[in-house]
Amino acid sequence: MSLPIPVQALLDLAKQAGDAILAIYNSGFSVTEKTDHTPLTEADLAAHRVIVTALKELTPEIPVLSEESQAIPFETRQKWSRYWLVDPLDGTKEFIKRNEEFSVNIALIEEQRPVAGVIYAPMLDIAYYSTGDGKAWCIRQQLPPENIHVTRQRRHPPIIAGSRSHAGPQLQAFLQRIGDHKLIPMGSSLKSCLVAEGRADLYARLGPTSEWDTAAAQAIVEAAGGRITDTHMRPLLYNTKPSLLNPHFFVFGDLSEDWSAYL
Repeated sequence: MSLPIPVQALLDLAKQAGDAILAIYNSGFSVTEKTDHTPLTEADLAAHRVIVTALKELTPEIPVLSEESQAIPFETRQKWSRYWLVDPLDGTKEFIKRNEEFSVNIALIEEQRPVAGVIYAPMLDIAYYSTGDGKAWCIRQQLPPENIHVTRQRRHPPIIAGSRSHAGPQLQAFLQRIGDHKLIPMGSSLKSCLVAEGRADLYARLGPTSEWDTAAAQAIVEAAGGRITDTHMRPLLYNTKPSLLNPHFFVFGDLSEDWSAYL
C-alpha cells in the first residue's frame, strides 16, 4: 500500500483543520445537538469543510466519509474498496470543556482495514501518524519525528488509559476484575495514542463509538506493534454493515494478553 498523497500533505491538512478548530475555540462558540443527542459545534463543521474539500482536490478518485457528512447509504459505500474516513473533531465534549484533549482524525481504509492514519491534537501541537509502511511516528511541537512502539509486555500493575467523559458501570466492573492498576484519564483518540507510544498497556472502551472514532488510531496502534480488537479479540473491521457503530473494543500492546478474560 502506498499513501495516495505525500505524508507531509496529510499532516499539513490535519494542522489546517486544527487551526480552523482553534480559531473557533479562541473566539467562543455555541453548542447544538445532533439527532443522536451528541454535541455539535461550529468547530466540528469548520474542520469537516477544510478536510473534505482538500481531500476531494488531492484525491478526487477516493471517496470521503466524515462524521459530519450527509448520510451515505450502505448500498453505495459497500462498493468502496478504498476511502478516507474522517473525524474532524474527535472529543467534542473535551473541546466544550476546554481541556485541550481533542483531535483531528484522518484515516485511509482499504478492504475494510485502516492502513494509514493521522491524529493531530491542535492545543497540544502533537501529531501521531502511520503511512502504511509498518511504522508509527509522533511529532511533538515541531521536533523531529519520533518512531513509537507499544509496550510488548504489560506492566504489573497495568497502566490503563481511561475516558474523561465515558466511564460507565461496565467499565468499572471490568477494572475491578483486573485488580490493582494505574489509570491515566485522557480525552478523544489520544487514549489509543498512549498505548501506541508505550505509555499505557490498555485502553478499554465498553460503550458506544463509531468507526471514525477508531480508524486512524487503529492504523497507528497496529503500526506501533499493538492491536485494536473487539471484546472477542478480533480486529475491528470497517464498512461491513449499514450501521457505522463499533462494537466494544480493547486497545493494547501485549499481544499475549487476553483482556476479554476480565469481562
